[in-house]
Amino acid sequence: MKIKVKVAPKEHQEFILKGDYIRLDDLLKNVSAVQTGGHAKIVIQDGEVKVNGEVCTMRGKKMRSGDSAEFERIIYDVK
Repeated sequence: MKIKVKVAPKEHQEFILKGDYIRLDDLLKNVSAVQTGGHAKIVIQDGEVKVNGEVCTMRGKKMRSGDSAEFERIIYDVK
């Protein structure tokens, strides 16, 4: 017996950068993906966040225009 699983498509949201870069933990707070900086630290260090398609555990990762972060099936595109 075959089981078919339907996977929901990932949602995209844009984040407009105001300076040269934003730290990954600050990005997650600004887009309301997490409630606090402590929560951001935990999800990043636990490997729950991808940057440009790869797991990133550096909460201070500098996100620049053209980068993307994924958390809980939402992709945040930095513009």
